[in-house]
Amino acid sequence: MIAIMFNTLTTRLSELAQHQQHLAAGDILFRAGNPVRSLFLVEAGAITLSRSLLHGAPLTLQHARAGAILAEASIFAESYHCDAAATEEATVRVIPLRRLRAALLAQPDLSGAWIKYLAQEVQRTRAHAELLSLKTVAARVDAWLALTDRPLPPRGQWHQLAAELGVTPEALYRELARRR
Repeated sequence: MIAIMFNTLTTRLSELAQHQQHLAAGDILFRAGNPVRSLFLVEAGAITLSRSLLHGAPLTLQHARAGAILAEASIFAESYHCDAAATEEATVRVIPLRRLRAALLAQPDLSGAWIKYLAQEVQRTRAHAELLSLKTVAARVDAWLALTDRPLPPRGQWHQLAAELGVTPEALYRELARRR
């Protein structure tokens, strides 16, 4: 049911898109502080939303793959609150905010699907905050495995997992080596 609702939502949002944007790995989609003009749907590849912590380390807020919605937290903000960068070649559909806002006002069923999606994102964010509150790297890895129901990423992507867990890559590497 949730997957059907999400697929319907992304299909409806895709219809509002003005154009596609292609990004090479490392390209920046937007930076914290840039004016908000669009919402994005990831069609292919991967985009990471991140923010630098006070001590300078990056914290991954979202690692978005095909089908994900980006910048939903900013649709009523003046500026983006984080950076969005392609972690691999990616394609996004660009939805102008004026189109999205007009559609949400005019289409109650779209507004309802949007509200359900946002409620699920609040739940996901709370689970991520709980994960970040855990004291040890081992506990964070265990929680991540339980919450995501995914296997550990390949070795070349461990630095991205470290950022998502809010730990240094070295600490994560030591924990994963200990588990072998």
